[in-house]
Amino acid sequence: MPVSPIDSSGAHGQHDVPMKTDSVIKILFIEKSVEDAEQIVSLLRNNGIAVRPARATNAEQVQAALDDLGPDVVLYDPAVGTVTLPDLLHQLDANGRDLSVIAVVPQVDNTIVSDFFINGVRAIALRPQPKQLLAVVQREFEALNTRRQLRRLETALRESERRCDALLDSSTDAIAYVHEGMHVRANQAYLDTFGYAEFDDLLGLPVLDMIGSTQAEDFKATLKSLSRGEKPSGPMELQARRADASTFKAMVEFAHATFEGEPCVQIVFRRQQVDPSVLEQLQRDPVTGLFNRARMLECIDQAVAAATEGTKGQSLLLIEPDNWQAIVSGIGLGKADELLAAFAARINALLGLEDTAGLLAEHTVGVILHSRNDDGIKEWIAGLQQAVANEIFDVGSRSLTVTTSIGGSLLGEKNANTELLLEQAGQSLRNAQSLGGNRYDLHDPAAREKADAERERYWLGQLKQALSQDEFVLYHQHIISLQDAEGEFSEILLRLNGPQGEVLPGFFMPIAEKYNLTPAIDRWVVNQAIQALSSRERLASPTTFFVKLTAGSLHDEQLIPWLTARLKQANLKHGKIVLEMTESKVVTSLRPAQVFVRAWRQLGGQFALEQFGSGLNSFQLLTHIDADYLKIDRSYMSSLPQQPDSQKKVAELCRQAREIKRLTIAEWVEDAASTSLLFACGVDFVQGNFLQEPQRLAITP
Repeated sequence: MPVSPIDSSGAHGQHDVPMKTDSVIKILFIEKSVEDAEQIVSLLRNNGIAVRPARATNAEQVQAALDDLGPDVVLYDPAVGTVTLPDLLHQLDANGRDLSVIAVVPQVDNTIVSDFFINGVRAIALRPQPKQLLAVVQREFEALNTRRQLRRLETALRESERRCDALLDSSTDAIAYVHEGMHVRANQAYLDTFGYAEFDDLLGLPVLDMIGSTQAEDFKATLKSLSRGEKPSGPMELQARRADASTFKAMVEFAHATFEGEPCVQIVFRRQQVDPSVLEQLQRDPVTGLFNRARMLECIDQAVAAATEGTKGQSLLLIEPDNWQAIVSGIGLGKADELLAAFAARINALLGLEDTAGLLAEHTVGVILHSRNDDGIKEWIAGLQQAVANEIFDVGSRSLTVTTSIGGSLLGEKNANTELLLEQAGQSLRNAQSLGGNRYDLHDPAAREKADAERERYWLGQLKQALSQDEFVLYHQHIISLQDAEGEFSEILLRLNGPQGEVLPGFFMPIAEKYNLTPAIDRWVVNQAIQALSSRERLASPTTFFVKLTAGSLHDEQLIPWLTARLKQANLKHGKIVLEMTESKVVTSLRPAQVFVRAWRQLGGQFALEQFGSGLNSFQLLTHIDADYLKIDRSYMSSLPQQPDSQKKVAELCRQAREIKRLTIAEWVEDAASTSLLFACGVDFVQGNFLQEPQRLAITP
């Protein structure tokens, strides 16, 4: 299975997927101090937030930043002096861009805070409280994205309504819109079906007049329930009555709708009835008999809609057999369906009358539980895991036992969004699997701290075991020279052998950093890299490995002596090590970084700065840190062919780097068009999954 790199706060990896453009926060600092602005940039970056900053101290610079950067957030320091808040807000309003203005202050003064909010500031951030400042910036950026998404949805809704109106007129189904029992809209097929020449003939005519007398009360009750906001109960079979009093059988479907901004009910009369048994069969997965993916997603949408109306006690669970690939390899692909069907039958047997189950992926079963409190959900999960574990599954001539991992999320008004709910349940499933299988994890904000502590203890034990028993694994990804540099260049990427397979650094490096295990991990990686280079010495081909270094190693006073002894022992003739750190980590540990890099270069080593160009004045950092390679910030690579501003920025970074004889590397290259553009910009090296997927690093004694 190809392994993609992942970011871990600058330690040993990259993200699985390219960074989305809208996940980069573009911040305009109205600050008199570059250092204060850089400190905030580093704070955000060190907490995994990508930032593209600009700084202004007068109205002309503000306008230039609005034109060039297009900021999402403005951080305003009232002490700047050269830009008053009313003038700034007036200039921002004139620009017409929706953004969030945050005042950054040293302390809270009620009068000043009141004035800020009255003038239009959206939030107050306290400079001496980094966690509060971080939370405020994240919250305002999320609110901004929500406002933008709302506008996009409103535009899409208007377009959908326009298209629906056109489809309504061309539809062969008889469709009417009804408000308080009266017709407000009907298409031509409706008029033809019921024998009316034009819609004016329906004005003032109750829809009940179109229904046979025997079903009129049921039809009326359905309309009343829909007017209260209840969801439609399903199709209704009835006798419909034409204008000439003749009747015909029809299947009637109901749906909530709007007409000219007012809520109403859409009613569709279908003269040809689909056999309910056929419809039911089409909604079922042929192997398991559970709902298929499309129908199950509809059920999740309905549960989410109910949650928005205040329904409580719902939850979504994702259930998978443990070690599925290994089991299938053992029994053969032809028997996999038989095992999956038996597994699904065990789940189906425990469902209540209101519960729903469906197959969401190859071997992932989704279950919606209704009317259960937290304890009831956990009891159901425990019952299922016990039932599955105790079952002996007969598959062909073989008998085997299976365990299951379950991840879920409680469903309430706050997370009543299908995509969010699936994401939370999916993350919970991965958490359960990472704990070794036959576990469950339930997304519950009230219990999150306890669950996090349990996972932290588990991963801490895994890390200590990996260090003592060599259970880490290294991959390498080639770095391709665009300028015909001699030799082979690769970046070293770290993985951990976990109970369910290889684990990416995003899971374990934050815990390693918290418990100061990163220096030991760094030494293990460097030692393995040196050993791999030693094994290649006989090839007599120049090889350069880029190895990530964490901030914790900068404070390891024994690292340089250890490196000295290790390199002397290896006596590399053709291999080189380039240690690399992110720009933001170096900025926040500038003094120890300066001392380390100087000592490392004296040993003949080289150094690289990652995420270069993300700061307000990145080249200023090179007056303190002598870096050989500059790895351009990955945010500039996202959709590069469609981003002329990013192209200009990359070209400018390369021009400045050439002037001071530094080599540039572009990571996260997505396609051939980006590679061509980067060559034109003057980039020296490129790297990315498009060029080559990471491969296992071969290390021979």
